[in-house]
Amino acid sequence: MRALIVGLGNPGSQYARTRHNVGFMVIDLLAQRAGATLRGKYNALFCETRLAGEPVGLLEPQTFMNLSGASAASAARFFKLPAEAVIVVYDDIDVAFGRVRARLDGGLKGHNGLRSMTDALGSSGFVRVRCGVGRPGRGDPQSVADYVLAPFGPDEDALVMVERAADCVELLVRDGVEEAQHAYP
Repeated sequence: MRALIVGLGNPGSQYARTRHNVGFMVIDLLAQRAGATLRGKYNALFCETRLAGEPVGLLEPQTFMNLSGASAASAARFFKLPAEAVIVVYDDIDVAFGRVRARLDGGLKGHNGLRSMTDALGSSGFVRVRCGVGRPGRGDPQSVADYVLAPFGPDEDALVMVERAADCVELLVRDGVEEAQHAYP
């Protein structure tokens, strides 16, 4: 297996189309593109498939965001993958809405899913696909937590971002981190 692609999110229909579940949305699209079916394994929804001609695993932890690293680390250990072969797709409030960025390594920026991944993998050296969900607007009284757990607004086209993030993952698998960072800065 060349890479384990992990989409961060929360299980349950109440979270399905929220900003915090953009990682799950990307994994679902990648599975659909590959004609693959996610099934229960590693305390996650998981499948082995091919992206860009390479063997990969797609994983959606079913442990809620704050504990998602345990599921990903279990799969990574099984396939003997180092942290650098793990690609994590997640929502990022510090990136403008709709923008997708690729990056190797980095800080946690208060994201509990990233903290869990770093703790469980024993490294922050995994690849990141940051999906910009923006922040609450000026004067908006809702907390950041409430904002990311809310559904996308009617003026927010999440599908375009999800497609770009899936394209970014495929580029990462096919051409590597440097190419993806150049294409998705």
